[in-house]
Amino acid sequence: MDADDPAARDDPDDDADHDEERPTVAEAVVDAMLDRGVDTVFGIPGKQTLPLNRALADRDARFVVARHETAVPHQAWGYAETSDPGVMAATCVVPGPGDTNAMNGLKNALNDCVPLLHLAVETERSVRGGDGIHETPPETYDTVVKENVLVDSPSGAVPAVVEAIRTAREHPQGPVRVGVPKDVLASRTRQPTVGDREPAAPPAPPVDGVREAADLLGEAASPVVLAGGGIRRSGASDALRSTAEKLDAPVVTTYKGKGTLSETHSLSAGVLCGGASAELRELLASADVGLVVGSDLDAVATASWSVSTPETLVHVTLDGDDIGFGYETDLGVVADADRFLRALDERLGDPDTSGDRSGAERAESVRAADRERFAALSKSADDDDRGDRPLRSVEVLSAVRDAVPEEAVVTADAGGFRLWTLVSFPAFGPKSYVNPGSWATMGTGLPSAIGARLANPDRDVVALTGDGGLMMCVHELHTLASEGIDVTVVALNNDDYAIISEEASRSYGFPDGSYGWQETGLDLVAVASGMGLPAERVRERDAVVDAVERARNRDGPALVEVVTDLTEPQASEWMTRPRPGE
Repeated sequence: MDADDPAARDDPDDDADHDEERPTVAEAVVDAMLDRGVDTVFGIPGKQTLPLNRALADRDARFVVARHETAVPHQAWGYAETSDPGVMAATCVVPGPGDTNAMNGLKNALNDCVPLLHLAVETERSVRGGDGIHETPPETYDTVVKENVLVDSPSGAVPAVVEAIRTAREHPQGPVRVGVPKDVLASRTRQPTVGDREPAAPPAPPVDGVREAADLLGEAASPVVLAGGGIRRSGASDALRSTAEKLDAPVVTTYKGKGTLSETHSLSAGVLCGGASAELRELLASADVGLVVGSDLDAVATASWSVSTPETLVHVTLDGDDIGFGYETDLGVVADADRFLRALDERLGDPDTSGDRSGAERAESVRAADRERFAALSKSADDDDRGDRPLRSVEVLSAVRDAVPEEAVVTADAGGFRLWTLVSFPAFGPKSYVNPGSWATMGTGLPSAIGARLANPDRDVVALTGDGGLMMCVHELHTLASEGIDVTVVALNNDDYAIISEEASRSYGFPDGSYGWQETGLDLVAVASGMGLPAERVRERDAVVDAVERARNRDGPALVEVVTDLTEPQASEWMTRPRPGE
């Protein structure tokens, strides 16, 4: 064999590579991860992953065995979403089916700019191209991760992993996939020493852009701030609060910005989402200057850019391609949210308290209107002829909020009930609430709670989910039980994909409940009990509070099933109709 042949240089069967004193490549990879603060791995083991599993076990790294690969990246996503910026976990799956199952969660993390290291154990090099078991072209995953790296040389494994961790943490953050063949992991090829390179600092705000933004916003009579997920990812909550207070500007958040300003703050005005009220939309439309920061103004948050924005718009984001895409922008700034807001805050100086300050009043008018809508929804149910009516989502969520302390972490699944959660369930901080953004995939609530609990072992963690979303990840109830992960699951059960059935009936003439299963109703208590979780079903509001508190106080996971009203209006319809009496 020619000395210049790569196979000759890196052949793991070379006698030198079988030095029993030398660590395996898998061991070296795990050491590199631990040295960089990545000590928790979510995955499903297979024959291909066993070299990594052995190394993780020998080093007491936490490996959480999930029940389906679709849930694995959601677990790592929840871990990062409830941690300090840059703190991340890893995932590990087998090639082919495992990797493709994980694509859903990887895309979710990519859209939300959440860092994670995805270790995909590739088909062995000797059979690659020969349709080996689970073999998939590595480029299959290019569009669902920030970067996709294939390790061909055994000596390149540790450098690839080290660089992947740095890339995942560099803004805009995101998931990075590293494909490493099993034969490489099992070999004892000497790994090069890798010098650490810190993630590049996110873009600093241009001085001229900060000055112009300060002038526009400082002269505004009725400014408003729209805060996105970039606030969470950059750790900009303090700067957001200070800037909003100096501007006396109500703060509206996107799906991913929810909680970045505590929703008990007087300037908190709500969440721009499919269930945003007419009053919140009017608040945005009537402002004279708007500051959009940490958001790409995507089609989901803005209802395909149909939401009216302020007359003058300042847009701050990390991706210049987002500026001017859906809305005309008077001033676009490519910069990190935290660095920009701190510079703007300094430029604004001390707040002017001499004039009329109406920001809190404008925010409260929206919140008051929302409360009226929630109360009217409950009253309309009370006026129903049925004596034993099921609870509506806002009633359940209100009860859960009463039962869960402010410092708890709450994760919410996608689905119809999520819109009610976004508009009616207060969040108290950037690491207190998690839900998917524009990818809007169902089946995230429970897996993300698993990740959140491991990242926050001293905090209560509550997963909010509907029956539809839970059934897309129901296997992870067994993960909770088998791993002893203390999470309280609250499942709102109306035996229907109600948000789909409602649209099918209203717009396409289908019978009511066409996409439900009332005749074969789900018994979630039986399902959870069969997987080893204590569970109970409740139907009344006061019983919800007591049941959730009992579940929280247990030493271990538990599930509370709440029967809800199949016929309740959807948030997107109820919150935009005229208020009662108008």
